[in-house]
Amino acid sequence: MAALSGWIPSPPGPASRRWIRLLQLLVVLLLAPLLLIGLFWAQPAWGQDAASAPADGQQLFASHCVGCHLQGGNIIRRGKTLRMDALRRNGIAEPAAIARIAAAGVGQMGGYGDVLGPGGSERVADWVWQQAEAGWPRS
Repeated sequence: MAALSGWIPSPPGPASRRWIRLLQLLVVLLLAPLLLIGLFWAQPAWGQDAASAPADGQQLFASHCVGCHLQGGNIIRRGKTLRMDALRRNGIAEPAAIARIAAAGVGQMGGYGDVLGPGGSERVADWVWQQAEAGWPRS
């Protein structure tokens, strides 16, 4: 054991313990404001959290519609695509008609009104209409 005595540090004395506590206090006092600033900086504006921020039509489409309607197509029914010629052929002449179908469903397609949330059907419909007018450009 005598050979190891030089390798094992002795416990700090009372003066050393005071300096350690003072250094710990200084570290906390210096880091606490930085942590608080970081927390507030990373948060959205007061009264608004990220979960309640409305998603745009493209985000909603990508989350809930693209599985069946990739690039405006339709993997279930070929004639019921979201391309402008098919929309008009099926009597859909405005985004509001798309919003009604997205919310309540039609035929084999179920309604997604609850999933899309308040105003979500309209945002998806507006985005789909823009894509249909543009010929569903690849993004």
